[in-house]
Amino acid sequence: MSTNVVVTGLGATTPLGGDVASTWKAALAGESGARTLDNDWAEKYGIGVNFAAQIKVKPEEVLARPEMKKMDPSAQYAIIATREAWADAGSPDVDPTRLGAVVSSGIGGIWTTLDGWDTLRERGGRRVLPMTVPMLMPNSPAAYVELEIGAQAGAHALVSACASGAEAIGYAVDMIRLGRADVVVAGGTEACLHPMPLAAFAASRTLSQRNDNPAGASRPYDQDRDGFVMAEGAGIVVLESEEHAKARGAKIYAQVSGVGLSSDAYHLTSPEPTGRGQIAAMTMSLKNAGVDLSDVHHVNAHATSTTVGDLIEARAVRTLFGDNADQIKLSATKSLTGHLLGGAGALETIFTVLAVHDRVAPPTINVDNPDPELTLDLVRDTPRELPRGDIAALNNSFGFGGHNVALVVRNA
Repeated sequence: MSTNVVVTGLGATTPLGGDVASTWKAALAGESGARTLDNDWAEKYGIGVNFAAQIKVKPEEVLARPEMKKMDPSAQYAIIATREAWADAGSPDVDPTRLGAVVSSGIGGIWTTLDGWDTLRERGGRRVLPMTVPMLMPNSPAAYVELEIGAQAGAHALVSACASGAEAIGYAVDMIRLGRADVVVAGGTEACLHPMPLAAFAASRTLSQRNDNPAGASRPYDQDRDGFVMAEGAGIVVLESEEHAKARGAKIYAQVSGVGLSSDAYHLTSPEPTGRGQIAAMTMSLKNAGVDLSDVHHVNAHATSTTVGDLIEARAVRTLFGDNADQIKLSATKSLTGHLLGGAGALETIFTVLAVHDRVAPPTINVDNPDPELTLDLVRDTPRELPRGDIAALNNSFGFGGHNVALVVRNA
């Protein structure tokens, strides 16, 4: 029999709030984290987009300056979220050899990389910080989390673009199921709001151009959607075997009971048009969880607000679930938070866990003109109640390179 894996701790720092409680409250209230950037990047560098969704609480308000100097912002965000999640889980007393860490980032230490290059060009090699490589490496957040909690069962950093955070949680589930660990701290982080990535995404025409209305720019499933909103932040969960959690009397939010992964083998950046890879990942996750189509009442969609991607996913959900899709309440929470890239899947897993725990589907905002091709029940503007009893929810995360990850969350 497969080991049940439960969620006992949640942590986050996001454009909506500096912790999970404030983030979830703002999400349910339909607030947007997108705003005009308080800098001159657009004018100075000729970038066509001057807004994004920055984290609401800056690291310097939470972390000590000496520790900040040793970490790229991506690791800073991960540590902030980890400390909240670990405390929320009751700081479990666990054998270090049975404790793991899986923390991913889609881009890694981009600030450290580019700052180091600027220092080299302007001041020479002797002025490049000796900690530059440990700070910029993509496994740096995982390493810092491992050190923070003393994890000796393994520290991992899976990189799969915008699916990274969700894949990290899926890998952590497998670590527990395979008997490698009793407790794993897992999630994703991203700190890429730097002018170069902003300019690169703008050049690729994947970002919304609504400079006059940042809060209304991310509009999944709206006929007038024109791209995603770049965002930053981190989401971290504490996962445990159900046996371990119950033995120590931990509170349990929900189960992460299914993991599904696939790859499109189609295009580096565009999703496969028929959604076959997305359907495969969702199908695998439901089978892995032992869940029937009729058990699923909520989907937190990847839905980034791009003209093509949103409907491919929606059609994939309809194709897989058929008539059972009519009972699904669909939420597209990137309309609220923006797109956290490698942190998105982790934060949206937290939203899915809380949706099942609190029996409420968070709203999708900015959908003024719903796309007529959308045939699913989109939760618009205000939260919607989810049924009592045993229910399951699905969190989808997809990334450049054709990475597809689907996680099934069930009530505890």
